[in-house]
Amino acid sequence: MKKVLFFFLLFLLPTCCFAEEELVSHAKSGILIEANSGKILFEKDKDGRVSVASMTKMVAQIIILEEVEKGNIHWDDIVVVSKNASDMGGSQIYLEEGEKMTVRDLMKGISVASGNDATVAMAEYIRGTEENYVKRMNQKVHKHGLKNTHFENCTGLDEENHYSSSYDMAMIARDLVVNHPAILKFSSIYEDYLRKDTDHKFWLVNTNKLISQYEGTDGLKTGHTDQAGYCLAATAKKNDIRLIGIVLGEEDSKVRNQEAIQLLDYGFQNTKLTILKEKNSVIKTIPLEKCNRPSIYALLKNDLVILEDADSKTSDVQYQIKIQSFSFPIKKGDSIGKIVALSDGKMLSQEELISSSTVLKMNLFHLYQTTIKHILFGDY
Repeated sequence: MKKVLFFFLLFLLPTCCFAEEELVSHAKSGILIEANSGKILFEKDKDGRVSVASMTKMVAQIIILEEVEKGNIHWDDIVVVSKNASDMGGSQIYLEEGEKMTVRDLMKGISVASGNDATVAMAEYIRGTEENYVKRMNQKVHKHGLKNTHFENCTGLDEENHYSSSYDMAMIARDLVVNHPAILKFSSIYEDYLRKDTDHKFWLVNTNKLISQYEGTDGLKTGHTDQAGYCLAATAKKNDIRLIGIVLGEEDSKVRNQEAIQLLDYGFQNTKLTILKEKNSVIKTIPLEKCNRPSIYALLKNDLVILEDADSKTSDVQYQIKIQSFSFPIKKGDSIGKIVALSDGKMLSQEELISSSTVLKMNLFHLYQTTIKHILFGDY
């Protein structure tokens, strides 16, 4: 009776009427962050260690995307499915031993259907065994300083000593959407097919129903096991603001989805994003000596933004530009410093500065050639 009443009230009342203390009231833990800055907008037991089910696969996805970005694997590569992968239980795309499928379709199977078999197939393709792949997953989260995460498998199936936290999951989700935005091409698919031109055509429907239920949602990952309950990493973008909401340990999928929606609503209704300087803006000209060019520009890697309460207004912004010492050669896009935005001495935001060009240090021969050119063409 209580559950019926809860849902009745949810649909009668607009989500904006929920106070902060009422958010994710049914979840074991939860968090809401702004993706660009990582700023926490809401938290509930953010560091509590809990099972996270298939949200584990977000780290597996990061590694796949990194391998593609490095050129070590390609989307059209063919993966031959092992017996071990085909025998995986739980959510799956029903791979058969010896079946051949592209990296692209396996990634689709992981992102849309949360396929355990597809995840293990990719783990074996990249690292030979799932065990080796899991070692790399753990190395990655530890490298990012995430202290409340440890994996025993790459799928998220319940296992002792396999856990994470809502904060760690948010940072992993942020890594995905900010540093590997190609994930959104997969996680935003609501329905599609695998094995399209065969007698075994397989219909995929996204396990993340917010893709079709909540405006701006384009990811990211669901999870469910008996131990973890119902979990979700949801990301949505509105008015240039991208939010990431995490809910863990919900009692059923409907409550999970509704509380994730309330979390996103809270963020979008109570915050605004102000762009101070746009991506690729020239922040500083840096003179060079004895190089193949006289100077380079320090460019903004991303928009320099500040996230504020919806009714606040920041004025009198000052900037600090910090150019780091660097050695040559410098490649175009290399990090060369940062810019910090402040107001009344308080840091509002900071962003990385990158080199506009590739720069080489000139040797004595090249310096001699340059000097002769200057003399011949009257520069001296």
